[in-house]
Amino acid sequence: MSNLTNLKSGQTTLGIELGSTRIKAVLINSDNFEVLASGNYEWENKLVNDIWTYSLDDVWTGLQASYANLKAVIKSKYGVVLTRIDHIGISAMMHGYLVFDDAGQPLVAFRTWRNAITGPAATELSKLFNFNVPQRWSVAHLYQAILNQENHVSKIDYLTTLAGYVHWKLTDQKVIGIGDASGIFPIDSRSKNYDSRKLELFSELQQVKQQPWRVPDIFPKVLTAGETAGSLTNSGAQLLDPSGDLQVGSIFCPPEGDAGTGMVATNSVLPRSGNVSAGTSIFSMVVLEHPLIKVYPEIDVVSTPAGDDVAMVHANNATSDINAWMELFEGLLTLAGKKLDKETMFKSLFFSALTDADADAGGLLTYGYYSGENITGLKEGRPLLVRSPQSKLTISNLMRSQILSVFAALKIGMDILKKEKVKIDRLTGHGGLFKTPRVAQQILADVLETPIAVTENAAEGGAWGIAILASYVDSAAKVSLTEYLKNDVFSGSSTLTIEPNYRDLDGTQKFMDRYKKGLDIEQTAVARMELNDA
Repeated sequence: MSNLTNLKSGQTTLGIELGSTRIKAVLINSDNFEVLASGNYEWENKLVNDIWTYSLDDVWTGLQASYANLKAVIKSKYGVVLTRIDHIGISAMMHGYLVFDDAGQPLVAFRTWRNAITGPAATELSKLFNFNVPQRWSVAHLYQAILNQENHVSKIDYLTTLAGYVHWKLTDQKVIGIGDASGIFPIDSRSKNYDSRKLELFSELQQVKQQPWRVPDIFPKVLTAGETAGSLTNSGAQLLDPSGDLQVGSIFCPPEGDAGTGMVATNSVLPRSGNVSAGTSIFSMVVLEHPLIKVYPEIDVVSTPAGDDVAMVHANNATSDINAWMELFEGLLTLAGKKLDKETMFKSLFFSALTDADADAGGLLTYGYYSGENITGLKEGRPLLVRSPQSKLTISNLMRSQILSVFAALKIGMDILKKEKVKIDRLTGHGGLFKTPRVAQQILADVLETPIAVTENAAEGGAWGIAILASYVDSAAKVSLTEYLKNDVFSGSSTLTIEPNYRDLDGTQKFMDRYKKGLDIEQTAVARMELNDA
């Protein structure tokens, strides 16, 4: 059927992802997965009382704005008022801490993945479980709040993630996709649920036993890809579309984390496949054939949306410092009375990093640490540019050093997987950093010394990925998620794969060695420069 016919009949799917800098809504044709329209809303986390957070009011302002923008595009392009949508999926940043009382009221401000404030809890739980529990994970936040004897803990009735929260408010269902759940608490890939033995160990901790709630009772119910996870309620329809045009009844898939939707958007759910997502943070996901031999603090074991084990290497800092430099260059142009749109400026500067820069970035060293970095052991961050008198400070080298720095912490974790002999047949890049063709893709191939693919469908990112998962609900009884992606979604898509540039490998490695040696400089900057000095 035509796009117009599908829009009128409601045979469409809506995917919404709440990313770290943008809330994006994507509407696709349920027949061929074509993007019919998209809408965006820019937002930023804030450091409030030493906590990285987003206001929950901003969640709804952003959701409504992104949906309204999408709706306006549909009206302009097709002459149709959007009223009916078959399926909806919600995705968001994984991890963090959202807790509510029995009246559904938030007990504390949303604590995002970016916070590095749960060290004692994460360390104790990792030892207790013999399993890496990163500081970002919801259970680490929960246990740290217990250790801190925070007053709100005894009042907790529900703990969830950002995607789980939005899904709850739109459907009245307290559920979570297994991929997002794996950032709340360790998952048992056989039972497709929270690991019962680890739940028992956690529940038996003295300070946990003293709480008036049981751990399983405050966690959302775990669902896997393809399961129905509720439908749009009257109040949910009003929240999403205050105009009243949107009808109730849309079927929801389980809410998922951005890691899982990135895997779907890059067709990376098979063992030995993987992807790298680069935005405000950066992470790789590699689907495992077998368990890792050891426990590594640099590597999280999480789940695909279908419940298979994944090795996740997550670095907290990626493109924030690049964006800051872009604003600086934009300010210079403004002073000179010039105007250059951001897309053109990004492309020009990125291409210069590939064509005009030295392979080792001319001896420059950059750390784009806006927050702490678990892989390199930094509790806080201070963005730095360091150079010697012999370094070649050019715009091209600066940009190359910035892109190399984005991948540096990731490489530390990926090198561990290489030593573990984890096989990777295909690694696919997606996210804002890969929007400029070839540049970040080539540099990542050089850093990891492995081919990197980018697919055309991945351009819409996690919002498109969660829309695909929502569409899959109708087919789950007939085909696996792997078969659905391979045969239905990606059968006609094109992929560009880039091999490492072996002439640049020595220079790239020189930068990586410099990055590791210079971590003491970053640590000193954290110790000597207080955040309130600015």
